[in-house]
Amino acid sequence: MTSTPDTTENEFTVDDLTVPLRLLIDNAWVDGAEGGTIPVDNPSDGSLLAAIADATPADGTRAVDAAAAALPAWSATPPRQRAEILRRCFELMTAKSEQLARLISLENGKALPDARSEVVYAAEFFRWYSEEAVRLIGEISTSPSGSNRIVAQHQPIGVSALITPWNFPAAMATRKLAPALAAGCTTVLKPATLTPLTALAIAQIMIEAGVPAGVVNVITTRRTGAVMDVVLADPRVRKLSFTGSTEVGRHLLRQAADNVLSCSMELGGNAPFLVFDDADLDKAVDGAMIAKMRNGGQACTAANRIYVQRGIHDRFARQLAKRMAELQVGAGYEAGTEVGPLVDDASVRKVDELVQDAVGRGATIEVGGAPIDSPGHFYPPTVVTGVPADARMVAEEIFGPVASLIPFDTDEEAIAAANSTEYGLAAYVFTEDLSRGMRAAERIESGMIAVNRGLVSDPAAPFGGVKHSGLGREGAHEGMLEFTETKYIAVDW
Repeated sequence: MTSTPDTTENEFTVDDLTVPLRLLIDNAWVDGAEGGTIPVDNPSDGSLLAAIADATPADGTRAVDAAAAALPAWSATPPRQRAEILRRCFELMTAKSEQLARLISLENGKALPDARSEVVYAAEFFRWYSEEAVRLIGEISTSPSGSNRIVAQHQPIGVSALITPWNFPAAMATRKLAPALAAGCTTVLKPATLTPLTALAIAQIMIEAGVPAGVVNVITTRRTGAVMDVVLADPRVRKLSFTGSTEVGRHLLRQAADNVLSCSMELGGNAPFLVFDDADLDKAVDGAMIAKMRNGGQACTAANRIYVQRGIHDRFARQLAKRMAELQVGAGYEAGTEVGPLVDDASVRKVDELVQDAVGRGATIEVGGAPIDSPGHFYPPTVVTGVPADARMVAEEIFGPVASLIPFDTDEEAIAAANSTEYGLAAYVFTEDLSRGMRAAERIESGMIAVNRGLVSDPAAPFGGVKHSGLGREGAHEGMLEFTETKYIAVDW
């Protein structure tokens, strides 16, 4: 695998995939107004990968200018034409899937099998919304009085600001870009500065696929607050779609209130994983490995609190600890690696603080439990049992390869524990009694429930949470409707 910047210092190359390192504004790759750059590091060894352009607030306004100028033509583009462009995005992304997976492994650290799965998932949003673009169907009905017809249309909401996190740099970008474009909106994308290269590569693919100038603009900046303050205060911006922490989401919602922006918020999670005593033990352990260890536990849907009924708790703990101990840790792009590094050193410190807090309150480490001494940001797969209810890891997202096990006795106790959090994004239930599983799923306060499955995400399904885990839905038909306004026309014919 090759991964070196070219001699112009404006491009980064992975095999034959070339990634521009500047801002994308109006289909031109440009430097920031002040010419500054931001380093992008390799979390597997701490080395410098590249330096990307650092946008200023003035660059944010330039991006909005381009999106606003492109909006009338793009929103008037026939749905079939928009669909064909999105389909070409899917095809090009699929053709370059291995290079994109390697790029994700380099900048994010995730193991190649995880990175390859992410690329497939991310590309599917382009395909799904290429099919949905032609299905933005309204309604015609007769008013109850019979005096007129009620015509309801879905129209593009307008210029949309998109902010994506570092943990799924491909999927979080396409999950926002694809429905926005399908609906006829133009966009300003601000990817995370820890993992910007993948978003820049996807933007280049979209240009190659025929996305017109100004429809997709990408700004990278270390001054996110100052730049996005300007973007969100611009009256031409009518939509904010954000994926990230609940704390930042609250701040953005306060900002968005000034212009009464429509907001889609996919925020933090604290997913419970319930294993009832009639569960298939092997299936439950397999599910826990997926739900906990996808992207090394750095996922908002990750199983954070694993509640196991007391009758099978010890057997489950032994099997899970054995499976976790067997995982191979290493640089994400190395052959055989199953668990890569965390994204930065701050993440390692946070995970270890949560583990040591639980141990200090009486929990037991079954495997792992201390940072790995290496140039990269590594924490080993860890299983902690006997975690008390007042441990920090019960209330806070772990965002790392740590499984916390908590025994329970009754169904009521498990459901109450699952709901005892401000979050409500994803939850998992394992039982061989489907009626028991569905009763639990209906009572758990979460936007998404997986029954006897360790994976819940699907581009064709509505993704989102309740309570402090967010507002709105991404994916499915609902994801496109988030980028529309419903217009009612009263007409008498």
